[in-house]
Amino acid sequence: MKLVDDIKQALEILSIPEKAEFFPKFFKTGKGEYGEGDLFIGVSVPDQRSVAKEFYNKISLDELSTLLSSKIHEHRLTALLILVYKFEKTKDKIQQKEIIDFYLNHTKHINNWDLVDTSCYKILGRYCFEDQDSKILEKLSNSKNMWEMRMAIVGTMHHIKKGQFELTKTFVLKNLKHSHDLMHKANGWLLREMGKMNETELLDFLNLHYKEMPRTCLRYAIEKLDGELRQDYLKGRI
Repeated sequence: MKLVDDIKQALEILSIPEKAEFFPKFFKTGKGEYGEGDLFIGVSVPDQRSVAKEFYNKISLDELSTLLSSKIHEHRLTALLILVYKFEKTKDKIQQKEIIDFYLNHTKHINNWDLVDTSCYKILGRYCFEDQDSKILEKLSNSKNMWEMRMAIVGTMHHIKKGQFELTKTFVLKNLKHSHDLMHKANGWLLREMGKMNETELLDFLNLHYKEMPRTCLRYAIEKLDGELRQDYLKGRI
């Protein structure tokens, strides 16, 4: 376990006490983007990436599970960055499957916005797309856990990057009536990305469903449209 201690020490050296103080106050820990009981030591994401690059090839998945189960946000985010590097660097299908299984077995530790967005589409999304198997994402979308549902949505980002939008639209429609505003943000964010790839796809989707979309979802979705068109949707297509 010396490697785990080395990683924790490397992050501790890079920590900024002022930022650690700032995070819980700004994000109202436990009430929004971050899970209840999350602690922060104030390490920047670029610094976490540097640590992940240094250690990804040295640390095993078993050792990584210790880091991922930490209460400290930066420990968990660094663990997922390490997992992303492991997945990206290996071409071995068996090793990729081991990483996917590890990811799915540790979703209970992935309970906030940053952790989902950092890792999900790069690991699950790419795996499901390249293997033409959306069953994993569909199973997550049926979960009662909001973060797992969000993983399913974010996982479709890789499909969007490849110009395939149907699974994304299906998941967005499924979650339009979700009670939590974070899901509305996630839906809108994905639709916005879809619009950046193909504006016609987004406009066709909006014309069919904008009346039933929560305002948060709609505002995120139309964020990148030209001003006149954006105002048009906000005013109810007057």
